[in-house]
Amino acid sequence: MQKDQLFTRRRLLLAGAAALGAAGTAGVVLASDAEDAARTVVPAAGPPPRSALKSSAFRLQPLTGYGPPRTEPRKLRVRTEPIMEIPKSGRHMMLTFDDGPNPNYTPHILDTLAKYDVRAMFFLCGECIVVNRELVARMAEEGHVVGNHTWTHPLLTTMNRSEIRDEMASTSDAIEDTYGERPQWFRAPYGAWNRAAFQLGAEMGMEPMAWTVDSTDWTTPGTRTIVDIVEHGAAPGVVVLSHDAGGDRSQSVKALREYLPYLLDNGYHLTVPRRRT
Repeated sequence: MQKDQLFTRRRLLLAGAAALGAAGTAGVVLASDAEDAARTVVPAAGPPPRSALKSSAFRLQPLTGYGPPRTEPRKLRVRTEPIMEIPKSGRHMMLTFDDGPNPNYTPHILDTLAKYDVRAMFFLCGECIVVNRELVARMAEEGHVVGNHTWTHPLLTTMNRSEIRDEMASTSDAIEDTYGERPQWFRAPYGAWNRAAFQLGAEMGMEPMAWTVDSTDWTTPGTRTIVDIVEHGAAPGVVVLSHDAGGDRSQSVKALREYLPYLLDNGYHLTVPRRRT
């Protein structure tokens, strides 16, 4: 991303913006295994053993070139705070990656997830989508869920409603053109939410998703530190925040290779939200 250094400076100034307090989990439905990820709720007893990745079960045909009309979103109720965790039944966790896609780091993260047959959420920036469409198509092919992270990663609390709408709507359009469907999830840059973001997200059919554990990879604290934070923060219902763009993310790539097998070996099931129909 062209604004990597700016992102890093902003994040250092806004690290406290993500302290949001506890939030409910109503409305979060999780996908279980590769065969049923698009339509099945995770059973209370936990999902069946992980099976070989079958990408055909997830394939979403890109709509690039067809143009408007766009898919009409189903409007949602307006929340007053974001979802910060997933249901705690079973030992489910969710991995999320922000700011991408980035050709230097995202492919390595996708490779590691594929190696362990795990799916994750990617909150994408529109300006990165349009120059890395093949990576978004790969996310669709391999069953990952993508969310809206605005077009240029601005601080929404400094913008008017029209500007916020443009950032969100243009990114949803880019995701639909490349991923194959409009996103159903939104994450505010820096975790800085305001009323307009909640309202506009609901109008566009997107639930607000925050996180439970911040890996702090955006501060490049060292691979070992990132691994320790994720492993020590692991618990049922946890949503982990990491990044695959917005700066040098080589530590994020290396850390995932260490903590992902640890989580699986300790009985955690890495899941993603179920698509709403």
